[in-house]
Amino acid sequence: MNKTEQAFLNILRTALQGEIYERPAHSPEEWRQIFQLAQLHTVLPLIYEAAYRSAAGAIESVPDMRLVRGQVRRQVLMQTFRTAEFLTLYKRLAAAGIRPLVLKGLTCRSLYPKPDQRPSGDEDILVHPDEVARCCAELEAFGMVSELNAEERADVYEIPYRKDGGALYIELHKHLFPPASEAYGDWNRFFRQVFDRAVVMEVQGVEIRTMAPTDNLFYLICHAFKHFMHSGFGIRQVCDIVLYVQKYGTAVRWPQFWQHCRKIRGEQFAAALLAIGEKYLGLDPVQAGCGDYRTHLQTDENLLLEDLLAGGLYGDATLSRKHSSNITLDAVAAGNKGKAPGASVLKSLFPPVQKLTHRYAYLKKHPYLVPFAWADRLLKYRKETKETEGSDAMEAIRIGSRRLELFRAYDIID
Repeated sequence: MNKTEQAFLNILRTALQGEIYERPAHSPEEWRQIFQLAQLHTVLPLIYEAAYRSAAGAIESVPDMRLVRGQVRRQVLMQTFRTAEFLTLYKRLAAAGIRPLVLKGLTCRSLYPKPDQRPSGDEDILVHPDEVARCCAELEAFGMVSELNAEERADVYEIPYRKDGGALYIELHKHLFPPASEAYGDWNRFFRQVFDRAVVMEVQGVEIRTMAPTDNLFYLICHAFKHFMHSGFGIRQVCDIVLYVQKYGTAVRWPQFWQHCRKIRGEQFAAALLAIGEKYLGLDPVQAGCGDYRTHLQTDENLLLEDLLAGGLYGDATLSRKHSSNITLDAVAAGNKGKAPGASVLKSLFPPVQKLTHRYAYLKKHPYLVPFAWADRLLKYRKETKETEGSDAMEAIRIGSRRLELFRAYDIID
């Protein structure tokens, strides 16, 4: 970990815990790098306010500080609008007898000292199968628009909706995870009874339903784990988990939680996140009721920390890293089938015909033409990498191969 990353984490801890950053003596260039890292991980408002409380004079001399301040104000203001609009929508759904479970976003933001400083690009809701059609109708009556037609909506596990002329974006989940996914489609089995166990929380005077503490924490871990299997995730998701454990940890059924983590080979991954929270973000595991979490960890948590700091919010710091997800996902899927993941690099370059039919429709009738699809795919990728900074086919393979070693270290694959 370099000096900028260490300072970034120190400031982030003070933001989460309501403390004062006691080491503000950074040069203008160091502050600029800290703010760049905050922007990469979408925690700029949190970092800016914590830094300003400690070193207002120093950061005023940072290059382009006016632009940073403008970004912070816009992000907070837009989040305030989105939150208000979502709560209005949720009250409308409740009045119609529809009570979806709110996932992540709003429930996580409410844990922060100043909720709207934690931006959310969308709001996720899980809708009971019996209420999906009525919920879609209410969303559309509210002015929400989906780009998917009725036939397409039937085939997807989540339906995206955007407010026509507004900032609100909704992902209506029929399932928490895509059932067809070979890597994590079977995780839905852990959440079959979440509606029966749902709890009510109040946000700005509005009662909303969400998952019970054990379900909710396990879902936050699964969501981070899913992105980890792709190209990674950032520190913001760790912050969400840390704050959730701080508030609800004593209500979590930890034996059940660890049993679930073990079943998806995420036990060490989850323990590493808690270790990062304790070491860098102010989590007190004893007070939170998870003081024995290190018995589930055999690998240095800093390996995971280095990966998530480099990856950005959803592992999208570079296109090479994003493309590396083909390697990691194939390796996990192979492991789930009891197969060795050794051929995953080759498979990512030359995937089977079944994985290409959505892009090359002619393969449905003429599967023997798959070599032409491979060639077209590689040519398009080469063109994309030439035109985009931070994107290189060999670099994607190097990143993917390196991340597979990380997966092995945490016992995610053999």
